[in-house]
Amino acid sequence: MRAFLASSIGVTCAAVLALPSAAPAGAAAPDTRTVPAAPAGSAASTDLPGSTQSLPMRPLPVVSGRAAESSGQGLTEREVRPFSLVGVVWDDVDTELHGTVQVRTRAAGTDRWSDWQDLETHNAEHAADPGSAERGSGAVRGATAPLWVGDSDGVAVRVVPDPPDPQDRTGHAVSLPGGLRLELVDPGEDPRPLPVRDEETGAGDIGKPDAGEAEGTGDVAGAQAVTDGQAMTGAQLLADIRAEAGAQVLAGMQAATATLPATETGAATEAGAGTGTEAGTGTEAGAGTGTAAGTDGRTTALEPNVLPALSRAETEAQAGTESKTAAGARPYIGPRPRIITRKGWGADEKLRERAFAYTKTVKAAFVHHSATGNNYTCSQAPSVLRGIYRYHVKSSGWRDFGYNFAVDKCGNIYEGRAGGVTKPVLGAHTLGFNSNSMGIAVLGTFTKSNPPAAAVTAVSKLTAWKLGLFGANPKGKVTLVSGGGNKYKKGKKVRLNVISGHRDGFATECPGARLYKKLGSARTSSARLQGR
Repeated sequence: MRAFLASSIGVTCAAVLALPSAAPAGAAAPDTRTVPAAPAGSAASTDLPGSTQSLPMRPLPVVSGRAAESSGQGLTEREVRPFSLVGVVWDDVDTELHGTVQVRTRAAGTDRWSDWQDLETHNAEHAADPGSAERGSGAVRGATAPLWVGDSDGVAVRVVPDPPDPQDRTGHAVSLPGGLRLELVDPGEDPRPLPVRDEETGAGDIGKPDAGEAEGTGDVAGAQAVTDGQAMTGAQLLADIRAEAGAQVLAGMQAATATLPATETGAATEAGAGTGTEAGTGTEAGAGTGTAAGTDGRTTALEPNVLPALSRAETEAQAGTESKTAAGARPYIGPRPRIITRKGWGADEKLRERAFAYTKTVKAAFVHHSATGNNYTCSQAPSVLRGIYRYHVKSSGWRDFGYNFAVDKCGNIYEGRAGGVTKPVLGAHTLGFNSNSMGIAVLGTFTKSNPPAAAVTAVSKLTAWKLGLFGANPKGKVTLVSGGGNKYKKGKKVRLNVISGHRDGFATECPGARLYKKLGSARTSSARLQGR
C-alpha cells in the first residue's frame, strides 16, 4: 500500500511537470480556410482528429418573376470529403439571419440524396453573454444550429431571405448576412470502444486505456483558470497540485478500494485523468468556489473515460467541501450519476482555449435541445458531440463546447465544457443567463417529437446531483440578473425556476415544446432524488 501510494504521488507530480507546452488556442479563431471539393475518401490535411471543410456561398439564380428580389445564396450539388455534421456561419455575430437555410446530403458511398432539410437559423441565443470576454474575442461568428446528417460525401445548400415586409413601402428585399459559409464537420474516428449504454440492451463498454497510456493530454502547467475576470497562473495551479497531490491520491485510493469493483482499481492515478487538463479538477483550488477540488474522483484509480455512479452516501462523503450546505444542515445532494468524461467521448483538448472560465456558483439549470435532429444512435452520440464541439470552436469561434453537460436519447450523461464537473464552469448556452447557472443539452430536436423517458430521467439525476452540490432545490425558484437578451434587458432581476427551459430566459423555441412540457416531472424527480 505504501509503495503504491508513493508511486502514485510520483506519477501525479511527474504528469503535471511533464505536460506538453503546446501553443494556446487563444481566442479559438474559426477555421476560415476554403476547402475545395475532393474525391470521397481522400485524406484531410490536418494533424488533429476530425476536420472542417469551410465553403463560401455563391449567389443562386434569380427566380423567374422575382427579378427585383434576391433569391439568396448557396451551393449546388457537389462531391466533398466525408462529413457527418453541417451548419452555416457568417461574419457578424450580432447580425441575425432572416430567412431559411436548407441542405441536401448524399449518403457516403452511394447515390442516395436526402430531401431538403431545415437548419435552425435562430441560434444566437445559444451563446456567451454580451460584454463577456468570450463574446468580445473578435473570433465569434453568427451561426445556425448544426445538423447531424450521418456519414455523407455530397452536399447542396440554399439560403433564401424572407420576403419583404408588406408594411415596408420601399419594398426592399431582406438582405442576408455577409460572409456566408457552409461548414462540413467530420468528427473523426472514435478513439476507443466507447462507454455508452446501447438503446437496445442498456449495456456499454467502459473502454479501458492501453497499458501504460498517459492520461494527461492537456495544458495544466501552461493554463490559466479564469474566475470573474481573474486569472490563476500556471505556477499557482502547479503549486496547488504539489500541495494537494499526496492527500488527494490517498483519499481517492481509500474511496476507490472501498466502493469500486476490483476491475476498476490499480490503474494509473495521474493528475488530470479523464480530460488531461483538470488534474481531477483540483488544479483550480479556490477558483470560483473557494474550495479545494479533486472531489470528482479523477485523481483516484477510476477508469478515466467515465465517472461511475455513486450511492447517495458515497456522493455526500465524496462531495465534502464541494457542497455549499450550511454547517450542521442536512445535505440535499442526489447520488452522482454515471458521467462519460470528455476523454470518454473523444474531445480533442487542443481545439479549445487552454484557460478555464468559472462563474461564482450554480443557482439554476437551463435545459436545451441541441436542434441537431434525432437521426442518430446512442453509439453515435460521442461522434455527435465531437462534431458539435468542433462546430462551436472552429466554426463559431467559441472558446469550447458551449454546454456544461449533454444527454443522449438513451440517458447517457456527458461532461461538456472543460473545467471540472463539480465546478461552476461558465458556459455559453443561455444568452443573458450564463452566470451562476449551468446548461444541459439533450441531443435531438423536440419541437414536434417527444423526448425519450431515459433522457428526461437523466436530466433529473444530473440536476439532483449538481444543483445539490450548491444547495439548490430543483423545485424552487431563484432570482438571476439578466446579462441582456431579447426577453429581459441587461441588469433586470428575473425570478425563474431552478430548473428552467431555455425559453424561460430568452424568446426562443428551445428546448422544444415537447421537452419543455417534461420539465415539471423532471423537477419533481430531481427533488425526490435529493431527499426532499
